[in-house]
Amino acid sequence: MSTVDSVLKQTSGDVAREAEVERIVRAFKLNPYDILDLPIFAEDSVVKKTYRKKSLLIHPDKFKHERGDEAFDLLKKAEGQLLDKSKREEIDGIMTYARTLVLKSVLGTGYSLGVTNDDIRLVNLKPPFEAQIRTQAKELFVEDELSKRRRTKLAHANEGEERARQEAEVANRKRKKEDQAKWEENREERVGNWRNFRSVTEVKKAKKAKKNMNVLG
Repeated sequence: MSTVDSVLKQTSGDVAREAEVERIVRAFKLNPYDILDLPIFAEDSVVKKTYRKKSLLIHPDKFKHERGDEAFDLLKKAEGQLLDKSKREEIDGIMTYARTLVLKSVLGTGYSLGVTNDDIRLVNLKPPFEAQIRTQAKELFVEDELSKRRRTKLAHANEGEERARQEAEVANRKRKKEDQAKWEENREERVGNWRNFRSVTEVKKAKKAKKNMNVLG
C-alpha cells in the first residue's frame, strides 16, 4: 500500500469515527436503540456485537474527539440498559405501545396486533414504519421521563416533610428535657423561696394578731 493510500485510509477512518461520535451525541438520549443505531427489539447477541464494534471504533484511547468520552459513555449506558432484563422490559414495553399506536393510526379499522412489519400496507409507508414508531416512542419516552421526575420530586418533597417532622419532634423532646432539667435545678431555690414566703407571712399574721389583741385588751 502506497503512502498516499495509507493516508487516505487513515483519513477515511477518522472521518467515520468522527461521524459516529457526532451521531451518538445527537441521538435521542432516552432511547438506547437510537444511541446504538439498532433495529427495534434487537436480540441480545446483536446488542453486544454492535456495542463491541462501535466502542472499538470510537474508543477515546484510539480516537481523540472533544466529545469522545461523552459518546463512549452514552454507548456503554445504552448497552447496559438493553442487557438489563428489567430495564429492557420497560424500554420494549414503550416501543411496543408506540408500535400499537402507529398501527392504529395507519391501518384504522384494519388494525391488528398480529400485523407484521412486512405487511404490504406497511412496507411502503412514508416516513417508513419503523421511523414512525421511533417518532411515536420519543413522545412516550419523554412523557415517561417527566412522570418519573415528578414522582421523584414528590418523593423528595414527602421525604423533606417527614424529615422536618422528625426533626421538629426531636427538637421538641430536647426542649422538654432541657425544661425538666432546669425545673429540677431550680427546685431547691423554689422550695427556699416558698419557705421564706411562708415564714414572712406567718410573722405578719402573728404581728397582726398581737396588734388586734392589744386593741381588744
